[in-house]
Amino acid sequence: MAWRNVPAGHGWKWIAQGWALFMRNPLVWVLIGVVFVLIYFGLHLLPGIGAMAAVVLTPVFAAGVMLGCRALERGEPLSFDHLFAGFRDRVGPLLVIGALYLGAMIVIALVVGLVTGGKLFELLSGEIDPGSIAAAAGTIMLAVLLMMALLVPVAMALWFAPCLVLFESRGALAAMGESFVASLANTIPFLLYGLILFGLSIVAAIPFGLGWLVLGPVTAASIYTGYRDIFVSGSEREKAPAVPQPG
Repeated sequence: MAWRNVPAGHGWKWIAQGWALFMRNPLVWVLIGVVFVLIYFGLHLLPGIGAMAAVVLTPVFAAGVMLGCRALERGEPLSFDHLFAGFRDRVGPLLVIGALYLGAMIVIALVVGLVTGGKLFELLSGEIDPGSIAAAAGTIMLAVLLMMALLVPVAMALWFAPCLVLFESRGALAAMGESFVASLANTIPFLLYGLILFGLSIVAAIPFGLGWLVLGPVTAASIYTGYRDIFVSGSEREKAPAVPQPG
């Protein structure tokens, strides 16, 4: 299925429609978000491969949430079981996406480490002398900018990949490739989308981070509404149930 360019204002539209999906069943959304965070951090506590498993499994959990969004779109209820629905269908390609994501993160870490001589990671681990932080500020800033620059294309490749695997039967590489190209072609709406989410994330963090109980699910739902907007053709959009509008 071909992607399409959308107007800049659709960056806000995805968030507004994500909010509308959230309001269909906010309590279940919050429960799904809390349990996912607990699972994610629980995996990180496991010695050895726990942290790597968390990264690899992220697209599988994301796929379950996308299935929940589709259920809400169709007028069906969202259930807690949707968090694990990704393990029942197309789990192989989803795990491949997760493995590629992990590989990309490792490569980025190695590149940043080589460029900075490991100073950023020394700082994060608390091993660097506090008195040396000011002297290393330029190197650390370079590391942060380099990491962000490398993470952006990875995020673009991952953003719609679970939806394309689930709903378009794409393989892992094909899904990531289409997600990257479609995201690149819609840079302007994504810039607006990112700026709005950045502002909302600041607001969400103010009350002890409790705002993320809402913003997290809304952001997840906005990935689905963005997928529908960019990838679902006009004729199919007319046949399909409409994504709920805010208000």
